[in-house]
Amino acid sequence: MSFKSGFVAIVGRANVGKSTLLNHLMGQKISIVTHKAQTTRMRIQAVLNREDGQIVFVDTPGMHKPKNRLGEFMVEEIDETMPEMDVILMMIDGSEGVGPGDEFMASRLPEQGVKILLINKLDKMTPESFEAVSSEAKQLADFSEVLGISALDGVTIAQLPDLIMDYLPEGPAYFPEEQWTNLDLRTITSEIIREKALMYLDQEIPHGIAVVIDTFEEEPEIVNIQATIIVERDSHKGIVIGKGGRKLKGIGQEARKDIEQLLEKKVFLELWVKVRENWRRSAHHVADFGYRK
Repeated sequence: MSFKSGFVAIVGRANVGKSTLLNHLMGQKISIVTHKAQTTRMRIQAVLNREDGQIVFVDTPGMHKPKNRLGEFMVEEIDETMPEMDVILMMIDGSEGVGPGDEFMASRLPEQGVKILLINKLDKMTPESFEAVSSEAKQLADFSEVLGISALDGVTIAQLPDLIMDYLPEGPAYFPEEQWTNLDLRTITSEIIREKALMYLDQEIPHGIAVVIDTFEEEPEIVNIQATIIVERDSHKGIVIGKGGRKLKGIGQEARKDIEQLLEKKVFLELWVKVRENWRRSAHHVADFGYRK
């Protein structure tokens, strides 16, 4: 049996279910998920090992028209990823139909290469509405395959890895079998904290949040972590902390549970909040907070 391998990008406009799909394909949480748009900010690789090959999935930020340096970084991550891929999975939200964001995303797809269209939220569509959306979406680009899925349902995505393998070339394993992502533990930890902050906070704040891991000290029985949540305005600092520190405490408690599950150790997590005004507009701060090439 020949061994196949390759890189597979998951692309689409913001909030169509890309990270949810990746997590279900991997059978574990790789990429953070919230209902807020632009939750994913960087390329995240996840390695799926099979007897017949290795698929390296690349989760990308949601495509959007950038308004600051962070937004520009996110769009650059998408544009720089696609030409390197063996297969591109473009996702749309079938329950919302084809919109301007999908058209904008499709306009940036490379002309060459294998492109598979995934119409998500199949569970919220009738056969007639799926047919209508599918017919319109096929006009966006030259897709090799069109597949209706529900990213939350393992049944509808079970065939996807086999379909991808059909299009991958023969090649070596790019990563050792024990490696399942390109992210280090500090980065994963900061992403977990940011996920919990996004879940706790109001709509106007999340895009202005970053998380920096200040210390990450592993001892035999416990991991000591100190992290700083970065906000853009003084008024946001009070909102993140909450009355009597309740919101910050809640963020820390929820994050600690996930981090302990990840590290399989007790975790002591200490959170701080600092203001860096308009940090998303500063190339220096964007890079300093981990969003760099």
